[in-house]
Amino acid sequence: MNEEQKKDLNKDQSNSGNKKLLRSDYLKWIIVGLVILVIVFLIFGAGIWVGERKAGFSYRWAEQYHRNFAGPQEGFMGDWKSFPQGEFIETYGTFGQIIKIDASTSSEQTLVIKGKDNVEKIVLIKEDTVIRNLRDTVKIDSLKVDDYIIVIGEPNEAGQTDAKFIRIVPPPPKETSLNMPPFRSPMPNL
Repeated sequence: MNEEQKKDLNKDQSNSGNKKLLRSDYLKWIIVGLVILVIVFLIFGAGIWVGERKAGFSYRWAEQYHRNFAGPQEGFMGDWKSFPQGEFIETYGTFGQIIKIDASTSSEQTLVIKGKDNVEKIVLIKEDTVIRNLRDTVKIDSLKVDDYIIVIGEPNEAGQTDAKFIRIVPPPPKETSLNMPPFRSPMPNL
């Protein structure tokens, strides 16, 4: 083999090595692109799942309103789509004032909460529900009508919230409502 043939052979081997390297880089980018695409679809799917849960809870709450609050069979609202106005109802928790306490059994109690926009919600409390008054853990008996509470739980099929955690909090200041924060003018009084 002469010198030129050796150079040609080295070039061919070098070109085939570059082609393999180039193909391997393309393959890596294709795989990275596919992984990113899968992640985007998973995030999008999670958003759809959460939205469906919230919409389903709001729908079940409206459908069960007359049963939960002992209203007429056809319901108070007539067309449920017009009530409540605005956003979906809080699904996994709420804040509000206790307006009624009903001890269904010794191990389960039902609360009716008046939340924002004066919408009533039913909260079920079981034995495993953690109840705290500020930082202290307390018993179910510590809850009283007119207490303000924060509830974290899970929606059930009847449009109610199964409470997992409840915190008793001080009432909001008188100048505020549950709907809007107090207006504070950025301009000093002249």
